[in-house]
Amino acid sequence: MISTEAGTAGAAVKKAYCSLLRSVGMEALSGTVLAGRSFEPIRGRVIVEDGHVERVEETETTSTDIVLPAFVNAHTHLGDSVAKEAAVGLSLDEAVAPPDSLKHRRLAAADRSDLVSAMRRTLRFMNQTGTVSCLDFRESGTAGARALRDAAAPTPLTPFIFGSGSQSVLDVADGYGASGANDADFAEQRAVCRDRGVPFAIHAGEPDATDIHPALDLEPDLLVHMVHAEREHLQRVADQSVPIAVCPRANAVLDVGAPSVRELLDHTTVALGTDNVMLNSPSMFREMAYAAKRFDVTAREVLRMATTAGAEIAGLDCGVIASGRRAALLVLDGDSDNLTGAVDPVRAVVRRASERDVKRVLV
Repeated sequence: MISTEAGTAGAAVKKAYCSLLRSVGMEALSGTVLAGRSFEPIRGRVIVEDGHVERVEETETTSTDIVLPAFVNAHTHLGDSVAKEAAVGLSLDEAVAPPDSLKHRRLAAADRSDLVSAMRRTLRFMNQTGTVSCLDFRESGTAGARALRDAAAPTPLTPFIFGSGSQSVLDVADGYGASGANDADFAEQRAVCRDRGVPFAIHAGEPDATDIHPALDLEPDLLVHMVHAEREHLQRVADQSVPIAVCPRANAVLDVGAPSVRELLDHTTVALGTDNVMLNSPSMFREMAYAAKRFDVTAREVLRMATTAGAEIAGLDCGVIASGRRAALLVLDGDSDNLTGAVDPVRAVVRRASERDVKRVLV
């Protein structure tokens, strides 16, 4: 048993060490660190300097915290924040399909200030619950992209915006996000993305498989959904090295089926997204738990889908805890009533953790 004197001395040493780090512009996050691409649990601390991970130290610590990379939500529609729960019970076409679905009618009717406010509050919730960035398909062309920029400006979360409409949206957005190859001809937008060196993403295989080959013909940088991907599609995905964002909870709400996540992972990089805010809370905790319990995947694969994969797709310098990488970190209370006693920290994060376990988000 550690004596009271020893415990007090240890706490004093830790306090002095942290004060020293702060005095030179550094900070230490201690506990169980899920480090590197394998998320191998290390008892120790992450040293942060000038916004980047300076090093990961393996050392004795009494901290019960769990330190992991902050989440990157690989597919959102933040404009839907103006109509949460409005489309429950509706089909895909009735709820979200362009141009006349409930979503698009609500977006068209929304006052800009209300839209910006609603998206900002969703961004704040996402950041408070551990998300550092999201790959957002923003409707309404250049005006829509600007509205999201304004919504995000005072928040710590920086969205990667896939704009819509004409190619001029790329003056504001980070890439182009197409609704689907059956909706319109996106060849011109694809060509402009290639010329500008920005990513082109497109929905495919959500209601059925008919738009998958046409989407792949556009040589996209990201496919979204791929619920109805068949073997021939998967082979093309592998040959073209196209990453995929899956949103299984939204697929369930819209009753379009479930993606074969195991097969997708066997062919390419797969990232996890929460899709329309009107359908589901943009909680990566809920999405991870659902994916881990619904599909033939490991907890480490799911955590990689929620962090590293989305970051790599968007070219973000986060998603993994390693020296030199951006310090976008999430600290969970490993001694919370929910997490205490967990024998595997990775499985605990993926299958059990919730927003209430968040102790700190460092961005």
